[in-house]
Amino acid sequence: MADRVLVPYDGSTPSNDALEYAFETYPDAEVTALHVIEVPESRIDVLEGPELRPPLTEKAREYAMELLEGATALADTHDRDLETAVVTGKPDRRIVEYATKHGHDAIVIGSHGRSGVSRVLLGSVAADVVRRAPIPVAVVR
Repeated sequence: MADRVLVPYDGSTPSNDALEYAFETYPDAEVTALHVIEVPESRIDVLEGPELRPPLTEKAREYAMELLEGATALADTHDRDLETAVVTGKPDRRIVEYATKHGHDAIVIGSHGRSGVSRVLLGSVAADVVRRAPIPVAVVR
């Protein structure tokens, strides 16, 4: 069983489902909800690095913190503690980096369930995390 579980969180129904799954499946684990403020790909090429901190408006950080308040409220309904964190960058890379750097044993990620052309055009953060992660990843749909 995992001692530390990372749940990427964007406030969507799939991310709420993933957080609930983490609470139910890992009742004794420390759970962290991570929000990634996405930086456009063209900016990442110029500013790439593990400490990527491009100038972000205070509004973007405030929005991230509001989203994570929703995660904290969900944790309260499950009578669970929840760590929260905000990072910037390309979501799939930052999720895997954060999990690795902070000693998480598993990642539980929600999937929007896109298929066909929309998946090809929009990509899938969940699929990219599964491919990159050196630890177990559960995808909740």
